Amino acid sequence: MFVIPKIKLLSCPSIIKHCKFRGMSLKYLTQDEATNIDLELFNEYKFSVDQLMELAGLSCATAIAKTYSREQLAGKDILVCCGPGNNGGDGLVCARHLKLFGYQPMVYYPRRTENTLYQNLTLQCTAMEIPLTEQIPQDVSKVGLIVDAIFGFSFRPPIREQFIPIINLMKNNETIPIASVDVPSGWDVEKGEPETGGIKPELLISLTAPKICAKKFEGKYHYLGGRFVPPGLQRKYNLNLPDYPGVECCMLIK
Repeated sequence: MFVIPKIKLLSCPSIIKHCKFRGMSLKYLTQDEATNIDLELFNEYKFSVDQLMELAGLSCATAIAKTYSREQLAGKDILVCCGPGNNGGDGLVCARHLKLFGYQPMVYYPRRTENTLYQNLTLQCTAMEIPLTEQIPQDVSKVGLIVDAIFGFSFRPPIREQFIPIINLMKNNETIPIASVDVPSGWDVEKGEPETGGIKPELLISLTAPKICAKKFEGKYHYLGGRFVPPGLQRKYNLNLPDYPGVECCMLIK
């Protein structure tokens, strides 16, 4: 058992107050809206899956690095838990960038796919000498942070049996902070945490735009990542996205 030291964030004048921009509220997306936006990004704006995944994973790694310094996690592993879909792909990219940032990620990836994209992402992690495992670590005393990249906004309950042990580990953990990618795994994308209890991340990184469940997020830090949305798509869905400061790919909204 160990205690993570208190987080110290750099002051940021661009922190969003009450999620208000240009006199309007930041849009929170339904599951259907999130799906349709992705489809338009692919079909109308010709983004590729791996292109968006790279942008999302970099945003997640940057948000994590802004929240948890290397000094705070010195000697500790970051356990990146990846599911079989796009959220898991974001996690694989995130792990690679965390390694490049000087952290010690290890990837829990219990259900691999034959899809070439995911095989390439896995190979890249291996090339960066990031440990990959299909087993939950027996000793989590060396884990300083868990990155939850198991289920994204396309998740519909129930949780598949294969992922129940890692979900339970995150639910029952009281010492290791959790950073969830886009949606806390196991949450209903619109209703939020299940009635039986769910993951309570300390950090949530919303991608493209927050999902409705993020309104019920009670953790300390909420980042918005994914600085790539075309203006026409922003207007169509009234996203009212913020102006990211400088060259940042993510920004703190809570």
